[in-house]
Amino acid sequence: MSTEKTMTVKILRETRKVSDEVKENLKQFNKDKKAILEALGQGEKTIAQLSEATGMSREKTMFLLMSLIKFGFASAGTVDDMDEYFTYKLKTNEQN
Repeated sequence: MSTEKTMTVKILRETRKVSDEVKENLKQFNKDKKAILEALGQGEKTIAQLSEATGMSREKTMFLLMSLIKFGFASAGTVDDMDEYFTYKLKTNEQN
């Protein structure tokens, strides 16, 4: 049965090519993801601070950060000194 699946996947890869646009979008996503993770590696940051550090718009930063939280790369930290904004941090491998 597993060889049938392997053959099916192989046939699909050969017949259905990934468009250049999709490849470019993935490259850009990985570049943006790396920039956010590097900025978070320097310490907890708010959306505004991440946006400034990465040079991305706040909207794009927020969208990518929420994706990173969803998939376990980052997590919410504390609330800033003015009790207005959450900070975000890299997620550790520790069990809570």
